[in-house]
Amino acid sequence: MSEIMGLCGYRCDLCPAYNDNINNDNNRQEISRGWKRYFGFEIPPEEIGCVGCIGEGKHADADCPVRPCALEKKVENCAQCDDFICQKLRGRVEFIEKLLEKRANNVPEGDYRLFFEPYLSRSRLLNARDEIGKSEPNSKR
Repeated sequence: MSEIMGLCGYRCDLCPAYNDNINNDNNRQEISRGWKRYFGFEIPPEEIGCVGCIGEGKHADADCPVRPCALEKKVENCAQCDDFICQKLRGRVEFIEKLLEKRANNVPEGDYRLFFEPYLSRSRLLNARDEIGKSEPNSKR
């Protein structure tokens, strides 16, 4: 599968809830348990699935504050936005970073790849922003 970067910089192709990554019900149970263990929220296994934020259909995070904003502004991702890095995006970016820092990076490699790597979006967005030649006035690097 090729790289699919979501609007906020998350990697849909790496996300365990992305429909193409779900193989069976056991897979959904593992995802549900991992999200509860690391993020503190529980989604029943049968409800896990996502088309990716640029697709139409079921989204894993139906309440995402970034998706409607980026769609309204018609940007490919937040790196293209003049308001980069706004509070909506900052909340998503820093949530994962702070969780990982709190755990002192003490997460088994398999869990890191499954539950953290897809959502570490700051460097992806900064790289995308550099590629389009925009500065980052509102962000702390």
